[in-house]
Amino acid sequence: LAAEQGHAPAQFNLGAMYAEGQGVAQDYGEAARLYRLAAEQGLADAQYNLGVMYENGQGVAQDYGEAARLYRLATEQGFAPAQSNLGVMYKNGDGVAQNYSEAARLYRLAAEQGDAEAQTNLGLMYYQGQGVAQDYSEAARLYRLAAEQGVAEAQTNLGVMYDYGQGVAQDYGEAVRFYRLAAEQGYAPAQFNLGAMYYNGQGVAQDMVRAYMWFDLAAALGNDNAKQGRDMAARSLSPEQIAEAKQMATQCQARDYKGC
Repeated sequence: LAAEQGHAPAQFNLGAMYAEGQGVAQDYGEAARLYRLAAEQGLADAQYNLGVMYENGQGVAQDYGEAARLYRLATEQGFAPAQSNLGVMYKNGDGVAQNYSEAARLYRLAAEQGDAEAQTNLGLMYYQGQGVAQDYSEAARLYRLAAEQGVAEAQTNLGVMYDYGQGVAQDYGEAVRFYRLAAEQGYAPAQFNLGAMYYNGQGVAQDMVRAYMWFDLAAALGNDNAKQGRDMAARSLSPEQIAEAKQMATQCQARDYKGC
C-alpha cells in the first residue's frame, strides 16, 4: 500500500521481499521494478541493490555500465557497499575504464566506514602495489580489520603475511591461527595452507595424517594445489593412515569444519 503511494523505503523493502521470495513468490523482475522506483527518488539502498541486479543480470539484462552508474549515485551519498562495488568495477575495468588509483580511492572511502570487503580489497592493493605504493604493513593492518569481522579471505591473507614475515614479524603459530579461522569457514585456500603447515611442521607439530585431511577437504572444494599436496602427503602414509585421514575429513565436513 505504501509503495503504491510512492513511499521510497516501502518500495525498496517490497523489492527486497520479491528478490528474496519472502511473503511473495520470488520475482527478480518485480524486485528490479520496485528498486528502480525507489532509486529514482534518490534512495541509496535502492540504487545499490538495483546496481547489483544489473551487474549480475537478475531481473534485468546484464549491464555493467548501468551498474556502475547506479553504484556511483549511491557512492555520492556515502553508501559504503556501493563505494566498495564501484571500486571493484574500476579494479576490473567492468563498465568503466580500468583505473587502479580510482579503485583504491573508492575502497578507502568504504574501508574507513568499516566495510570489510573494501578493507580486504584495499589491503590487497597495498600488498600488490596497485593504485598505491606497495606497503606490506598497511596491507596487514587492513587485512586485520577485515579479519576481525570474520572475512575468510582477509584471515587467510593475514596468515600468509605472518607465514612469510611480510609487514609483520614472521610467526608460524599466528599464521596457523588465522588459517584455521578461515579454514573453519570452509575457505579452500586456507584449508590448503593449513594442510601445508601440518605437512611442514610449521606452527604445529608435523602431522601427515592431518595434513592429508586438510588437503583432502580443500581438494573437495576444488583447490587444485590441494590435490597435489594430498598426493605428496600420501607418499609418507600407510594405506591405514590414508583411510584414517579420509575418515577424519568426512567427520570434519559433518561438523562444518569446526574443531578439526
